Amino acid sequence: MGLSRRSLLAAGGALGAVAAGAPGAAAAEQGHGRVRTGFDRLADGGYALLAGERVGVVTNPTGVTRDARHVVDVMHADERVDLVAVFGPEHGFRGTAQAGGSEGRYDDPATGLPVYDTYLKTGRPLADVFTASGVDTVVFDIQDAGARFYTYIWTLYDCMAAAALAGKRFVVLDRPNPVTGRAALGPVLDRAFATFVGREPIAQAHGMTVAELARLFNGEFLTAPVALETVRMTGWRRGDFFDATGLPWVPPSPNMPTPETALVYSGTCLFEGTNLSEGRGTTRPFELLGAEGIDRRWAEAANALGLPGVRFREAYFAPTFSKFQGRTVGGVQLHVDDRESFDPVRTGIGLLVTARSAWSGFAWRADQWIDKLTGSARVRTMIDAGADTDEVVGAWQADLAAFRAVRREYLLYR
Repeated sequence: MGLSRRSLLAAGGALGAVAAGAPGAAAAEQGHGRVRTGFDRLADGGYALLAGERVGVVTNPTGVTRDARHVVDVMHADERVDLVAVFGPEHGFRGTAQAGGSEGRYDDPATGLPVYDTYLKTGRPLADVFTASGVDTVVFDIQDAGARFYTYIWTLYDCMAAAALAGKRFVVLDRPNPVTGRAALGPVLDRAFATFVGREPIAQAHGMTVAELARLFNGEFLTAPVALETVRMTGWRRGDFFDATGLPWVPPSPNMPTPETALVYSGTCLFEGTNLSEGRGTTRPFELLGAEGIDRRWAEAANALGLPGVRFREAYFAPTFSKFQGRTVGGVQLHVDDRESFDPVRTGIGLLVTARSAWSGFAWRADQWIDKLTGSARVRTMIDAGADTDEVVGAWQADLAAFRAVRREYLLYR
């Protein structure tokens, strides 16, 4: 990863980060547990950053204020903002679509604003959407879940690239990483495996906020950097889990119902790449995993690994949709008992290794989706060759160390 634009973008983007200050200044301004999001601070400043601009917002149901009002509704009602368009990602602006779906183009009944669909649009077609909307500035405000394969960060990336093509200014309103920003974990994407669940070489659990990711994308990956500004939070520290923020949790997608889901997601989402259920269609997606024919032996094998911060319970469940719909399957439920020591990616690998050894029916998805999720063929081929958890995890450490060094340059908070 080249660092050629670092000196230009060190302040947070082509136009700099708003109120960037020293990394520790944010926590000093607000009491711990009273996080003010980028939108809160934008509104507190009378929307001065958007003055005289025709504004479009990339957002979804997570774009809410502390009192659970949607930021689009708030801005639409405020004469100080010339809000002219909304751009919806996967699942849609109001969140009516399931995984792999969007809401299409429509006029929002609550505000009358035109809503444009960004899902799976990139490059010139997405730039043309921004041009057709008539906006001068594109604002991004979406809650992330902290994993490379959670698609909203690639919506951010694609929208930044398209805004640069269309000559639009880009503003990112920051929100917390719900599983902390303490460390990057897991394998780093090989660009040969790039898809919408991973465009660029970042770690599987990136340990960054969306504003920090925007700075990284602009400084490292975009061929033509966008005119970027970021509005940082106050009151958030890198070690904070979501329940320390005082903010309302709104599910970022239908299968991310709680912050506890996000805690395990960067590891157990790997089961999307297998013939096992990842718990979609249950009340505990990504915490329940299983398939027909699995019994207590998987939980026993997983517990025998001694993975830190987590225990595994033999579990049986019947998904209401997705894999094994309406059929009872056996498997495990994860119980995280020490989230400070819990490593979701190591845990996900350990569960793959033990599932393969404990159940003769184990198989990867035929389309090798696991390679897209992990970012290369290495995890799959090592597990197939009989590698244990430590061997698989050890194989990505050099790449991860290199990513951590680059990541450090773009962090905004202590």
